[in-house]
Amino acid sequence: MASAASAIAAVLFVALLAAWAAGGGSVSLPWAPTLGIRLELSLDGFAILYALLATGIGFLVFVYGSGYLPAHLGHQRRPASDARRFWPWMVVFMAAMVGLAMALDLVLLFVLFDITAVASYFLIGFDRQRAEARGAAFMALLVTAGSAVAMLLGAVLLYSEYGTFSLPVLFERAHPTPVTTAAAALIAVAALAKSAQVPLHFWLPRAMEAPTPVSAYLHSAAMVAAGVLVLGRIHPLLALDPAVLDALLLIGFASIAVGGLIALAQDELKQVLAHSTISQYGYVVVLYGIGGAHGAVAAALYVVAHAIAKSALFMTAGAVTEATGESRLSRLGGLARELPVVAVASGIAAASLAALPLTLGFFKDELFFEAAAEESPLVGALAVVAAGLTFAYLGRFWLGAFMGRRRTPASRISPLLVAPIVVLAVVSIIGGLFVEPFARLAAGAGAVTVGAPVDASPGYHLDLGLANVMAAAAWTLGIVILLATSVREPVARAVAAAGDRLGPRRVYGLGLLAFERLSEAAHRAEVRDLRTSLAAVLVPGAVLAALGFFATPTEGAYAVGPISAADLPIVALLALGVVAAFTAARDRGRLRPVLALSVLGASLAGVYAVMGAPDVALVAVVIETVVTLVFVTVFSQLPATVMGRAGPAAPSPHRIRNVAAGIVAGVTAFGVIWTALSRPPLGSSDAAQDIQLTPLAHGADVVTVILADFRGLDTMVEITVLAVAVLGVASLLRREREP
Repeated sequence: MASAASAIAAVLFVALLAAWAAGGGSVSLPWAPTLGIRLELSLDGFAILYALLATGIGFLVFVYGSGYLPAHLGHQRRPASDARRFWPWMVVFMAAMVGLAMALDLVLLFVLFDITAVASYFLIGFDRQRAEARGAAFMALLVTAGSAVAMLLGAVLLYSEYGTFSLPVLFERAHPTPVTTAAAALIAVAALAKSAQVPLHFWLPRAMEAPTPVSAYLHSAAMVAAGVLVLGRIHPLLALDPAVLDALLLIGFASIAVGGLIALAQDELKQVLAHSTISQYGYVVVLYGIGGAHGAVAAALYVVAHAIAKSALFMTAGAVTEATGESRLSRLGGLARELPVVAVASGIAAASLAALPLTLGFFKDELFFEAAAEESPLVGALAVVAAGLTFAYLGRFWLGAFMGRRRTPASRISPLLVAPIVVLAVVSIIGGLFVEPFARLAAGAGAVTVGAPVDASPGYHLDLGLANVMAAAAWTLGIVILLATSVREPVARAVAAAGDRLGPRRVYGLGLLAFERLSEAAHRAEVRDLRTSLAAVLVPGAVLAALGFFATPTEGAYAVGPISAADLPIVALLALGVVAAFTAARDRGRLRPVLALSVLGASLAGVYAVMGAPDVALVAVVIETVVTLVFVTVFSQLPATVMGRAGPAAPSPHRIRNVAAGIVAGVTAFGVIWTALSRPPLGSSDAAQDIQLTPLAHGADVVTVILADFRGLDTMVEITVLAVAVLGVASLLRREREP
């Protein structure tokens, strides 16, 4: 399966390159026409960048995984067949990322966004026998998929305001309004959570419980990239309100600081890289907060350079752990002598991420510094500090693993664990020597983000230009931080400890515990008796409906018409139904409530007949008659002691509460029904189309088709459920009879 997954990734990569060379293309097909939802995909400059990353790095990670996963399963004494649960989800994730990069419809964007969350849940929880992996998978799903609801809410708000989910149309129609700002902010929240930005960053370090190929793909080049992908795709909406861009600036710099400082305090290799990912994607968020052509191009190039280098470093962590059996920096060192190829390749990747010359990463920081300095002197100064912090934690990572005294011997590892790291290092060097192809790719993505052609021409300038001075200052600051161990370590540990005690991860844990207790209390109350079970459904439904009433203008929503002489039979039948319903609810006998229910059904059948639906009335009469006969037959066969009249009912301690719950649910249901009948839906509906298509279903009228098709299918499902229940009961009875 690993070979098949690698082949799929390679074919997709080549196909995307060929399609882009041929001029790209787009597809727009109807999905839900009545809602204006379309399968709208476009291979534009923005899409090709992320699609090539998803497939190209995906291919290398899949090759790496083909060597890593058998050893991983062997260490855990698991069968090799467990790999069948791994590779399909990796391919699904890759396909979802490609679709997400090309999506131009907000609903389609949301669906693919959620598919990546579901796939990541199964990949992070691949080692399901470990409670830590299950908890990490659940946390990632809850944060990323839960926050995606904000994206759906934002899409609905934009649809209500502008009547479309299509992003190109929205960019033309949208203008600064409170609704537009709220919608853009909601979508940004979902994107920031996916990219592990403060304060929704805490799921990413926990996700390191996943196997290393998952971390090398999802948590460096794909899943966390999906968040900034959404920011770049909807950026014209974000740019309508400067306050939203300012918020992105603040969140980005906060993520850089928090992720970078905590990375300096981590001992586990993958934890250092996880927190550095939080910090690195903070750069991209800052650039989208800066906005404009410079910010958009710099963000695109930063994503490319980071994905290439960070994937290599994650695979380095897995290779080192496989060779030594250790994953902690405090127990590693001196591995350059035993793993020279891994040391050199990972050193190039770290140098690229630290923006050293002759690597692709140098140019990402050049554009970053230029955009930051253009924004303001303060943003420029913060950019230098951020780059210095990056230099420090990457230097600590690489020097701690490969330099110094050897603490743990290393054994030989599979070439499949080394070759992908070397390839990515070579790409970083090629990008450092020939940056033009990468710059053109970034310029194409930036042009889509800002909606206008942009120019990107990074290059080496042997002068005292501002970008060079800022780069030199950042390297100097990074070296100082790296050497100032006595100051760096206490500060980093204090920040990490404060995050553990007061950070969002602790809030998440306390919130989860509170919800669990609330759920248990609600469950105990709900299962007490039938009345509370019904109330648990009806009362919350009534509350939600009431909130809808308060949030929606209701002026003119209710129509009250006169009662004519022709309506008197219907009024009389409905009054009879009301009396029968009260009798069935209040009478404590056996036969009278059954007869009252039968009268209720017969009165409604009379209403159907008066309203001109004799076929429906006949069906209702037959059903009520059969049900009544069944009840009477069963009662006649019960022993007299069972049919004896029960004693007087004990006074209920919750009588007032029960009456209040019934009134609230009843009044709300009445209001909802009255609203629906007072104001028929405006515009066209599916009913006319159903009537036109009736002959194709070989029916004389639409009612017959509905009864034959939909009710027939429903009946088949009900019969299937009953058959399964009968088989289950029979199995239980058979087991009881066995000695």
